[in-house]
Amino acid sequence: MPTITSVDVIDVRFPTSATLDGSDAMNPDGDYSAAYVVLGTDGDLEGYGLTFTIGRGNDLCVAAARQIGARLTGRDVDELAADLGGLYREIMADSQMRWLGPEKGVVHLSAAAVLNAAWDLAARRAGKPLWRFVADMTPEELVAACDFRYLSDALTPEEAVEMLARLAPTREERVAELARDGYPAYTTTPGWLGYSDDKLRRLCREAIADGWTHIKLKVGANIDDDIRRLGIAREEIGERTLMIDANQVWDVPEAIEWVNRLAPYAPLWIEEPTSPDDILGHAAIRKAIAPTGVATGEHAHNRVMFKQLLQAGAIDYCQIDSCRLASVNEIVPVMLMAAKFGVPVCPHAGGVGLCELVQHMSVVDYVCVSGTLEGRVLEYVDHLHEHFTDPVRIERGRYRLPGLPGYSAQMHPESIAAYRYPDGHEWAG
Repeated sequence: MPTITSVDVIDVRFPTSATLDGSDAMNPDGDYSAAYVVLGTDGDLEGYGLTFTIGRGNDLCVAAARQIGARLTGRDVDELAADLGGLYREIMADSQMRWLGPEKGVVHLSAAAVLNAAWDLAARRAGKPLWRFVADMTPEELVAACDFRYLSDALTPEEAVEMLARLAPTREERVAELARDGYPAYTTTPGWLGYSDDKLRRLCREAIADGWTHIKLKVGANIDDDIRRLGIAREEIGERTLMIDANQVWDVPEAIEWVNRLAPYAPLWIEEPTSPDDILGHAAIRKAIAPTGVATGEHAHNRVMFKQLLQAGAIDYCQIDSCRLASVNEIVPVMLMAAKFGVPVCPHAGGVGLCELVQHMSVVDYVCVSGTLEGRVLEYVDHLHEHFTDPVRIERGRYRLPGLPGYSAQMHPESIAAYRYPDGHEWAG
């Protein structure tokens, strides 16, 4: 029986600020980074996980992940894989670490990195991609792995079992459909705020040529610039779907005024129009800007925030993040609540490793949880995939099903050596 013998956490950073990849109104010069967890065993098996940051402060996530992950040393892999819900509850029961959150910020991000690595290890032990590992669970097994604390006024474990059981007999039909057609996606690649008008126009043209039907632009720094940029995008993409993303920069009245001025360009949604903590603010914005929808979630700290967003009728699109929430244990309950409230799940991705991880959760949503693709698109950005051993595959604006065992989180050793901070040769040089 394999045993976990080591928990290594590595600070990995990519200098994306040099080219303004990832630039937006709130985060103009981020260096896409990861607190990268490797679970070593006494055999050849390893587990890989990460959480995403944008540079300074990544070291804090690394330190917290080391604290959280230390408890896994000496654990039997098969016992851990058989009770991933128990592992989650054990980690979340650490009162001294919870005091630093609770269930938000650096501690929660770091718990996600460790738990992502544990789910990866379990899926690799089973020889299955993470999405298949989850899809092969019975409804009861999947619910047992999830955290429904503080959710019973919106969704009970018994309701969750019933929802999963209704779709269980037809799971393989949806797997076959995804294997044939892929999962629908949208691209943010053309829309970073720091790009010139010429680069925006060129990248829109390239996206259309590559088969993209949904494109997202960053907004929120200057209204005149936004009007000009959305005009360029509309010229290039025609009637295809356009989305916009403000990354939290506005107060509620400002968001309403700004989005209504951009309404002639017919955006499908405004993403993160105000503080991620402002549930009622999102509800007020949604009411005032219809038919433009409201999307949020990449900075929603935990499942309770999602519960309130859904209960308040504050969002049209639910944007889970594979590293902001504490791994599969917390993501699945959010997807179940979204399905119950009739809100499509359109995950946030784009940061280093996020596309690789969250593609699995979109598959789980369709195959196990919601049973529909209506209104659903998964974000894609064409940055940094070359650093992963099982990178995402995109064809004509659709994700192809991941086929290798695990959560697709493993990085190449050469990438670690180059971009480890501060002593990797890309930084030391």
